[in-house]
Amino acid sequence: MNGKNLRMPARRLATFATATALAAGPAVLAGAGSAHATGDEGRASAVVLRTGLDVSLLNKTVNVPLAVSLNEVRAPQSAEKTALSARLDGVDGGKAFSVLDAQVASAKADVTGTKAEASTTLAHAKLHVPGLPLLSLIELGTVTSKATCEAGRTPTATSNLLGSVTVLGKKVTLTADGPTDVEVPGVGEVRLDLSRTETTTDTAAATALELTVSINPLKLNVAEVEGTLTLAKATCEAPAAPAAATTPAKDVKPQGAPAEAGLAETGGSSTTPYIVGGALALLVAGAGAVALARRARN
Repeated sequence: MNGKNLRMPARRLATFATATALAAGPAVLAGAGSAHATGDEGRASAVVLRTGLDVSLLNKTVNVPLAVSLNEVRAPQSAEKTALSARLDGVDGGKAFSVLDAQVASAKADVTGTKAEASTTLAHAKLHVPGLPLLSLIELGTVTSKATCEAGRTPTATSNLLGSVTVLGKKVTLTADGPTDVEVPGVGEVRLDLSRTETTTDTAAATALELTVSINPLKLNVAEVEGTLTLAKATCEAPAAPAAATTPAKDVKPQGAPAEAGLAETGGSSTTPYIVGGALALLVAGAGAVALARRARN
């Protein structure tokens, strides 16, 4: 094998150099835009009823907790259940008792790429606590809550109460100005907070009713019931806003600078530098090929 066999013909050398130079530009551009950031997902949850009660028994020195929830969902979910019962050891012989009965008790939560939303509805409901099997803690018409968190927008939270409210057998009027206290001698006290809403830059929460309870029924082996109950609560957290597309800043040229101004007039584009680079490579490759050819003839 001699040195002449390793030489590449002048035309092939020039063609190879030009193709390599032109291919480099598009490859670099394609790689530059391949990475992108993904935003955080939103969150949403809803619950019709949540209880946190301590039940003290007459014949025991311990408290029996009553912590139950009805239709508690997290996106993407929905549920509808109109009745909830519970059992407590030492209360009425361990028999099941009704905590909530309602015509409508629904909760929904949903999250998309741009919005998180939750809602709950409770209608024509009766709520009971241990020791008061015949007397409802509260009876109400309809309560609703809704929380909406949309990317790039201010979150909203709303709750509404429609119809009458009866607490421990007494009809009451609730206002959003402050809590309402209801006291029934020989039975106990209930404090009601109506339509509590909270919003931040990307979260929202709405609670239709929150009850603080202190009951002394002295029936069914129950001495005292204390704690809180939450009715119709919806919460959400907005998804992260999509990143805004950025436009490369254009160089500002002083007046009279003719260098790149002619590109637009002559049909120049962003690939022009690569074409120029390819032409230079072609000239270099051509010169090399001519030199090789002359040596071969000599």
